[in-house]
Amino acid sequence: MFAAAIKTGIRIGLALLLLILIPIHHTGEAASPGVNARAAILMEQESGRVLFGKKEHEKMRIASITKIMTAILAIESGKMDEKVKVSERATYAEGSSIYLKKGEKILMEDLVYGLMLRSGNDAAVAIAEHVGGSVEGFAFMMNEKAMELGMENSYFSNPHGLDDSEHHYSTAYDMALLTRYAMNNSEYRKIAGTDTHRAPQEGEKWDRIWKNKNKLLRMYKYTTGGKTGFTSLAKRTLVSTAAKEDMELIAVTLNDGDDWNDHMNLYEWGFKEYDLVSIIEKGTIEGLENKFYKNKVEAARTFAYPLSEDERELVRNDITLIKPPEKGKWKNPPSHVGNVTVLLEDQPIGTMPLYMKGTYREMDEETFWKTVKEVVTKFFIITVPYG
Repeated sequence: MFAAAIKTGIRIGLALLLLILIPIHHTGEAASPGVNARAAILMEQESGRVLFGKKEHEKMRIASITKIMTAILAIESGKMDEKVKVSERATYAEGSSIYLKKGEKILMEDLVYGLMLRSGNDAAVAIAEHVGGSVEGFAFMMNEKAMELGMENSYFSNPHGLDDSEHHYSTAYDMALLTRYAMNNSEYRKIAGTDTHRAPQEGEKWDRIWKNKNKLLRMYKYTTGGKTGFTSLAKRTLVSTAAKEDMELIAVTLNDGDDWNDHMNLYEWGFKEYDLVSIIEKGTIEGLENKFYKNKVEAARTFAYPLSEDERELVRNDITLIKPPEKGKWKNPPSHVGNVTVLLEDQPIGTMPLYMKGTYREMDEETFWKTVKEVVTKFFIITVPYG
């Protein structure tokens, strides 16, 4: 019975830890920057906090920033080291191209570089057919992934973003969600931030050499990646990422004739107005008055959140702990003993589990997510004001 209680406690802790990963909609009071885009967003990577938004939930055509979804699905397929045979359908893809030839074999990894750096629509089709069995099958996978990520106002009909369907759209917010997820993948992060890539060409003595169309990599020193887009109906679309010191930001603009400048202005504003503040430090939780828990409870990781200067005084922490045993001692003490909720102006911005000191043990990612999905349980708790 006690062993089951321990497992339940750990599972609840992991489920609550998931809340840290969910984007927070609380927006700051800092004066907003102006942008030319019809829709735009600036999001902080670690917390998912929206620092700036303009029609960020409006459904719009997105053009080639669609390929962020295509790239992450290709990477997650486990087929990056496989050779892909190019079909006739791929070679007939309209618009931007890496000039694939029917029947040639090319490494999946090189296709993803061609997709992201040169926006190859032929690469998008070749990837879709190899990973999804067909373009249509891959589109199904794209929509499944969108649902998984909480992209509630998105629908994908193709892997490239061409205007071949009325039912292919997203929002600035959803594309920021997708990019935030993708940037947690080291392989995607590397590809998206690459300026130039060289790929061998079957049957030729020379390599294909691709330079990234994302000019921000050369225009703005803090840029770490992104994806450009354009069609006659969507107009210019752009996703980019930037990092300065310990803060990473994501910018998305849709239908924007001045996107390079808008992204740089958004970043300059965000880095000036906000700092990533460590609200809860990994380790022992100080200030607990309860004798049973004093100096015996710890956080397994640091909780950081972007705050403006004025907001720092508006943050407080509320801690809830399992009611201690009446005799003051557990026969088989649980690991997870409570949670800390961080509030900004009394609005929750994150929740983390708390553990008895020395009992927390890291779990691999697969086990972590499997456990999170399985958990729905209740705790008897006591409330402890803190912070």
